Amino acid sequence: MTSNCDIESRLAAVRERIAAAAARAGRKAEEITLVGVAKRKPPELIVAAVRAGLRDLAENYVQEASAKIPAVTAELEGAGLAVPRWHFVGQLQRNKARYVARLFDVVACVDRESLGAELERRAELEDRQLDALLQVNLSGEAQKGGVEPGALAALLEASARWSRLRVVGLMSVPAATADPEDSRPAFAQLRELRDGLRGKPGAEHLSELSMGMTGDFEIAIEEGATIVRVGTAIFGPRSDA
Repeated sequence: MTSNCDIESRLAAVRERIAAAAARAGRKAEEITLVGVAKRKPPELIVAAVRAGLRDLAENYVQEASAKIPAVTAELEGAGLAVPRWHFVGQLQRNKARYVARLFDVVACVDRESLGAELERRAELEDRQLDALLQVNLSGEAQKGGVEPGALAALLEASARWSRLRVVGLMSVPAATADPEDSRPAFAQLRELRDGLRGKPGAEHLSELSMGMTGDFEIAIEEGATIVRVGTAIFGPRSDA
C-alpha cells in the first residue's frame, strides 16, 4: 500500500526525470507542468501529494471526482493550504459537462464542437472560466476519443466562438507500445499540428502540448510536451486503490 512517504519520494524522482529530459532537449524543467493522475486513489494520498508540492491533479471519472474533489478541497483549506488545479482527462459525454464545468479548471478532452458548446454553456451558468485542450486521435483507434487530425482546424475555428472555454493547446494519447521510443513519432506529429495551427482562427492561446504518461513522458518532453500526465510513478499501481 502506498504511503505518504512514498508519495514524497516518488514525486521527487519524477521531477528529477523531468529535469533530465528537459535538459537533454535544451529546455527548462519549469516549462513542463506535471499533472498527477489520481484516479482510483484515496483523498489522503492526493493531500499528501499536494503537501509535497504537486499543484496540478487529474481525474478520469466524473462520479469519482464529484465525491473526491470536495473532500480534498475541504481538507486542504482546513489546513490553510492552496487547492490544486484540477484537470479532467477522461472521455466525456455531454450529459456530464455540467459537473465538469463545476468541479474542474482544465478540460483536456474536448474532441467535438457539441461538447465544447455544452461546456461553454455550463461554464456560463457556473460563472466560471475553463481552460481546454483539444484531444486529437493520432492512432486511429476507435475506442479512443479525439478529433481526427484533418478535422482539427475546423474544431479550433469553432472554438473561437466560446468565451468561457479558452482553448490553450492540444492533447493526445498515442497507441500503447512496449517501447517508449515508438511513441516519439506521434508526439512529434502533435507538436507539428500545433505549430501548423498558429495564426489560424481560435489559435490565439494555443501553446500547450499535453502528451506523455508514466511510461513515456521523458520522450514526450524531448518532443516538446508542456504538460505530462503521470499516475503510477507518483501514486503507485492502480491496485493500491
